[in-house]
Amino acid sequence: MIAEVSYFTKEGLEKLNEELKTLKTKGRADIAHAIQEARDKGDLSENAEYDAAKDAQGHLEARIASLEHVLAGARIIDESNVDTSKVMILSKVVLINHATKKEVRYSLVSETEANLKEGKISIKSPIGQGLLGKKVGDVIEISVPAGKMKLEIKEIGR
Repeated sequence: MIAEVSYFTKEGLEKLNEELKTLKTKGRADIAHAIQEARDKGDLSENAEYDAAKDAQGHLEARIASLEHVLAGARIIDESNVDTSKVMILSKVVLINHATKKEVRYSLVSETEANLKEGKISIKSPIGQGLLGKKVGDVIEISVPAGKMKLEIKEIGR
């Protein structure tokens, strides 16, 4: 399977690599220890701890495979080359919500770097998709789970 290209900041890519390294070392060691402890308790056919440890191992290996797939298609974007004439990945935008008349600020990032608490939204989210390619002064209407949202692009930066 060909990995989908994903764009990251240098810090975002380092964070994913660090998570993968931790899961492969400490994560696998912790799971192996939990499985061994469960085995030491006797009959595996009725051992809930063993079943739980094996399930955890499956989830860990799935996360490792997922991270490896994402990292295979990862590309770093040089933030100094971000075009500020239109919204694109790594753009920092200032928007005005027409319903509340409040200003909101977002950075558009890849799905794996998205964190709403930090003001980072995915380019694949409804708002991210609606903003891509737009310019300062554009008013867009975006369908979100709560209904329709009308936003005006006030500023684009990097």
